[in-house]
Amino acid sequence: MKTHLLLLASLLLSHASFAAPPNVVLVMADDQGWGDTGYNGHPDLKTPNLDTLAKSGVRLNRFYTAHFNCSPTRASVMTGRHPDRMGTFNPGAPIRAEELTVAKVLQSAGYATGHFGKWHLNGKNGDKNTTDMPGRAILASDPLSPGKMGFDEWVSADNFFDLDPVLGRNGVPEKFHGDSSDVTTDEALKFIKKQAAAGKPFLSVVWFGSPHVPHIALPADKAPYSKLSEEEQNYYGEITAVDRSVGRLRAALRELKVADNTIFWYNSDNGGHEGAKSTGYLRGEKGTLWEGGVRVPAVVEWPARITQPFISETPCSTLDIYPTVLAATGAVAQNQIQPLDGISLLPLFDRQTETRSKAIPFWAHGRDGGGHAALLEWPYKLHTNPASGRGNKKNKKGAAPMAATLLYDVSKDPKETTDLAAQEPERVAKMTAELNAWKASVEKSLAGADYPQKAGK
Repeated sequence: MKTHLLLLASLLLSHASFAAPPNVVLVMADDQGWGDTGYNGHPDLKTPNLDTLAKSGVRLNRFYTAHFNCSPTRASVMTGRHPDRMGTFNPGAPIRAEELTVAKVLQSAGYATGHFGKWHLNGKNGDKNTTDMPGRAILASDPLSPGKMGFDEWVSADNFFDLDPVLGRNGVPEKFHGDSSDVTTDEALKFIKKQAAAGKPFLSVVWFGSPHVPHIALPADKAPYSKLSEEEQNYYGEITAVDRSVGRLRAALRELKVADNTIFWYNSDNGGHEGAKSTGYLRGEKGTLWEGGVRVPAVVEWPARITQPFISETPCSTLDIYPTVLAATGAVAQNQIQPLDGISLLPLFDRQTETRSKAIPFWAHGRDGGGHAALLEWPYKLHTNPASGRGNKKNKKGAAPMAATLLYDVSKDPKETTDLAAQEPERVAKMTAELNAWKASVEKSLAGADYPQKAGK
């Protein structure tokens, strides 16, 4: 009898934990490539905390960023919409003020919201900030600061940052000391501990400034790589600091006894650009729509719901973070701006599906509406106008010109080496039509059709 009562109490406790709205911690590295983890087989880099995370949750083996650069991808995480829809075409481009962010939605649902680290959605780039101090602090007067986009608290930079940074604490410049990832984690943990003590659900966005160039690692973080070049020591040292920070965040959630019902989502903002090992030997790199530019490491941990670890080959995107978080928390977006380009991944987390209901679009939008575009409709990836992409305009001497349309089966050919377009004309025609229809919808968004007050409706 006592055993049955204990089992019933355990089930009720588990149900109560699951029924409570989950906390959300969104962690993102800056320029970490697909190959830049131990669990993906990097020959030199050591990432014990990321490796443990990958064994503890759902490892999204086919995770893509919405864009091959930082600001656009960050806009997709915030909104669930492709960055082209809001004109966030390239690094340093601002998010559109009218956009509905995950922070705004969760804030209205009673969540405490905090942003820590790199923001890069306020239209500032590099050292062109408005402080008189060295660093990249965002000021309270900035119309696109994290505070204006739904965050209660923020300690944020307008771009990447390294050792001893100057960041904006709720808009006031403040000097910090130490590695940038440690600084970011310190501030995120202060926020998380405060909310856990108050029993309030929280959204904590933790966006590291590493391993973006310039690479400047602490001596202790470089030490494991002492036999490698100085450049590699600094690069791997920065990722080591990111890895340590991931371990600290996960450990704190467990110490605070909130880990079980916290969604912990880790990914990078675009592909790597530190050589073949960084991209995992995929084609292309940061700044391109080839796999090396948009496929990145990603893991989601949520013990209350993802009860058994598994590896998923289902294609997923940073576009999916917003709809997944809203579905998981039950937060309702008032006056949701349409269309959304992402989908909720809860059915995937629950092992109810291994397929994706919507293709993943990519577009290096040009001023004339041209540019390299791609569509991933598993397992096929279509490229249109690829020669316009970075590094593709000049072919090697004697090489044939790049075709206007290319098709790859990336499940069998992840390095995109064997073009199947000639063998699959019907598939090419269908996917091209889908991609063109999506591009037309993006142009409508850019014209303001997503915003009734701007469209005169």
